[in-house]
Amino acid sequence: MNASNSPPTLTFAAGGLLRRADGRLCLVHRPRYDDWSLPKGKLEPDETLVETAVREVTEETRCEVECGRFAGRYEYRVGDDTATRSGPKGVFVWHMRLVEKRAFEPDDEVDARRWVAPDEAIERLTYENERALVGRACDR
Repeated sequence: MNASNSPPTLTFAAGGLLRRADGRLCLVHRPRYDDWSLPKGKLEPDETLVETAVREVTEETRCEVECGRFAGRYEYRVGDDTATRSGPKGVFVWHMRLVEKRAFEPDDEVDARRWVAPDEAIERLTYENERALVGRACDR
């Protein structure tokens, strides 16, 4: 079997359902995709999924977080473009608690951060797989 006939490799990513003490979830807006999503990102070499989740949530939300129990996973297909490898992507998500909220400074990757109730998160999130995960994880 040659490389063009081999099955696509799953790209691993991890993120979090970051909650404040009042139960509100943190969503991020990514200008590149003009979407609202859960904070997440790709696994780096020699990093565990939990390490990836904490790093990505910290980077994207500018918050110090504490990782809790596993919240769930979802999968989607990444399209062909110059910045991203195409094929299936598996995202593993953990419940996270806000330890310290820092000043938010927009950048090219994330230009907004919003704290919303779980029901509002389900309405605001761009992707159905993330809405479904929030619904399952938050008993909605």
